[in-house]
Amino acid sequence: MYNLLKGKRGIIFGALDSNSIAWKVAERAHEEGATFVLTNAPIAMRMGTINELAEKTGSQVIPADATSMEDIENLVEKSVEILGGKIDFVLHSIGMSLNVRKGKHYTESNYDFTHKGFDISALSFHRVMNVLYKKEAMSEWGSIVALTYMAAQRVFPDYNDMADNKAYLESIARSFGYFFGRDHKVRVNTISQSPTMTTAGSGVKGFDGFINYAEKMSPLGNATALECADYTISLFSDLTKKVTLQNLFHDGGFSNMGVSTAVMSEFTDEK
Repeated sequence: MYNLLKGKRGIIFGALDSNSIAWKVAERAHEEGATFVLTNAPIAMRMGTINELAEKTGSQVIPADATSMEDIENLVEKSVEILGGKIDFVLHSIGMSLNVRKGKHYTESNYDFTHKGFDISALSFHRVMNVLYKKEAMSEWGSIVALTYMAAQRVFPDYNDMADNKAYLESIARSFGYFFGRDHKVRVNTISQSPTMTTAGSGVKGFDGFINYAEKMSPLGNATALECADYTISLFSDLTKKVTLQNLFHDGGFSNMGVSTAVMSEFTDEK
């Protein structure tokens, strides 16, 4: 431990259970000296074990529906009060597709489902930053990070409309990040993580295949949830004060690969 976040205050969205990247980030942030508030949607809190994490990290839990401006405003106001000052870091780890959950193929999308998933997965990021920005709730040189996936840039057929949601999320990070940087010296980035076996990820059809393929394509192999947490901590720290508006690939090199010998060997006849 390096005390990278000693004295820093944060809000962590999306910790559901011990498989969640947000859960790992919370554990690592606690180890590095931070204090923070944990939050998730009320329904997710009933499904998960977030209270165990709160006890382990000495944190308070504030339920908040990320599609509700009223809930987000309440969350930010209470967090500043509980933590005793402005916020230094925020993790947005929120994503859900009703089309995926209901087994709707991308070409047969239910558009009410599409709208709801977009609202939860992408527009929520704009809402969160909007409230933080208007309330001037972030400290100078604070850091906001959202988690994304490379399906925002490339075709992964079974990732469905989550690919669209992630593309919009990344655009919001750049666009809002400009104003947050210019006006409040706050940096905004997204981390494009390797396919990771979280509760949300495992709901995507063929996810085991995603993971195995990416492992064979990546020269360093897939990044784990804990390794993603470590990377996130570095972005919350003062060591990355001039990194902003970036979509940062944390994927063992997968994003720059065309093909690997491990993948090619599966299609080469041994004679």
